[in-house]
Amino acid sequence: MSITSLDGKRFAEMVLKGANSLSANAEYVDALNVFPVPDGDTGTNMNLSMTSGAKEVKNNVQEHIGKVGNALAKGLLMGARGNSGVILSQLFRGFAKAIENKPFINSEEFAKAFEAGVETAYKAVMKPVEGTILTVAKDAAKGAVQSAKQNEDIIQVMEDTVKEAKASLNRTPDLLPVLKEVGVVDSGGQGLVFVYEGFLAELKGEEVPGTPVSHATMDELVNAEHHMSVQGHINTADIEFGYCTEFMVKFEKDKLAKNAFSEESFRNHLSQFGDSLLVVSDEEIVKVHIHSEQPGECLSYGQNFGSLIKIKIDNMRQQHESIVGETHTVLKETEPAAPKEKEEFGVVSVAMGSGISDLFKSIGAKSVIEGGQTMNPSTEDIVQAVREANARTVIILPNNKNIIMAAQQAAEVAEEKVIVIPSKTVPQGMSALLAFNPALSPEENEESMTEALSHVKTGQITYAVRDTQIDGLDISTGDFMGIEEGKIIVKNQDKLQASKDLLSSMINEEAEILTVIYGEETSKEEVDQLIAFCEETFEDVEIEVHNGKQPLYSFIFSIE
Repeated sequence: MSITSLDGKRFAEMVLKGANSLSANAEYVDALNVFPVPDGDTGTNMNLSMTSGAKEVKNNVQEHIGKVGNALAKGLLMGARGNSGVILSQLFRGFAKAIENKPFINSEEFAKAFEAGVETAYKAVMKPVEGTILTVAKDAAKGAVQSAKQNEDIIQVMEDTVKEAKASLNRTPDLLPVLKEVGVVDSGGQGLVFVYEGFLAELKGEEVPGTPVSHATMDELVNAEHHMSVQGHINTADIEFGYCTEFMVKFEKDKLAKNAFSEESFRNHLSQFGDSLLVVSDEEIVKVHIHSEQPGECLSYGQNFGSLIKIKIDNMRQQHESIVGETHTVLKETEPAAPKEKEEFGVVSVAMGSGISDLFKSIGAKSVIEGGQTMNPSTEDIVQAVREANARTVIILPNNKNIIMAAQQAAEVAEEKVIVIPSKTVPQGMSALLAFNPALSPEENEESMTEALSHVKTGQITYAVRDTQIDGLDISTGDFMGIEEGKIIVKNQDKLQASKDLLSSMINEEAEILTVIYGEETSKEEVDQLIAFCEETFEDVEIEVHNGKQPLYSFIFSIE
């Protein structure tokens, strides 16, 4: 059996089976990225994202493959959770764009769509790191393109795509030292392989393969550090195009008579000025987002077709790493009616634990999205919170490194002006919120709040979910671990001793304020004992205590 033409209905079935394949193996993908901390969520995030895409496809099944592709891209975008989910959405956004005008595609067009998806996804990350889902997608696309040169059979092309994806996945430990250290492959890349295996199974009329048997033992599997942590190694100096430029052009008949508008030509011309470019147009306007060193050139070109409206230019080099994992702008075709009255600012925070939520609200957050480690809110969740903030400028505090990309993607979907402060922990979010000043401009607040992230050190006490060896420590299931800025510093079978050891490591002569936030499984007696230790040991440090009621973390420490 061979397939030389792929239509929308068949592609829809591929998407559904790809989603099922990922869903069936989500726990396995989670296991690949479990640090010893209970935060293995790559499989969960990718599964929720892909499920959202599949749901949209199921509601839009038709012969035209381009329209089915657009439905997939839309569903993935709005359901994207975590870095892995956002990158997955970008892969299929580029894929969909490549086929949007085609009622059906052949093997060559199928392969080139994979290639287009890779180009889009790489642009979604400011500094792509090899050895992740991006590498697997890139190598798989290369395999697809090479296969399509020799085969008209789409099944064979998909088979070669899966083959190259698996080979690339097996090479990821050679590209990322943390993967090699613990003997596992990249979790996001494994998730993508499951999706592609589902595609292939549908084309061949087979059931999706079961969970693979890894060469590693399960004890080794669970030692993998979350793959997205490598996405954070970005310095301000690495930003090639420093101005995030957004504007609209309202078409004018007299100018269009002189300069006929073509979205493709418009996009191609602007592409010379930067990257992360998105152009969306209808009969009345064209919307543009681009990262450029020459924003003036972009605006001047736009004026050839009409008048400029809604101009926004941000100097990204002054945002102190607030553009980690910057994603493409995705603009809506229709704008919702603006609320009658809007406040000047609204701060939206992400937090897990009712006590922490109350704490954020008490210091100025207008609303708090329930979420955090193992429970990342989706792009759509964040967009909804932005709308409900009812403000001219909405500031988002993700408070988790795996939520930053989804927040940035939500920021670009939203019609409101949205600023994402890249807070990676609850203490960072609190420090940023305390730096907020409604009397300042949005740009000044962004600068001061982002700068405030560096004024606080974060410590966390949690438990190990499995035996492992990492960072030179032998950790057993149930051990309490002290984590400073994402790195395991101490471990002990006793919660209080682990807490004391961590604080002794973190607090130095410059420390002035220690904030202790205790979790739902921590007793009042344990809190009292720890505070007594701190008062005796760190006499010059002021101590604040809050009941965060958070799961997973027995204590969260903030040191300023």
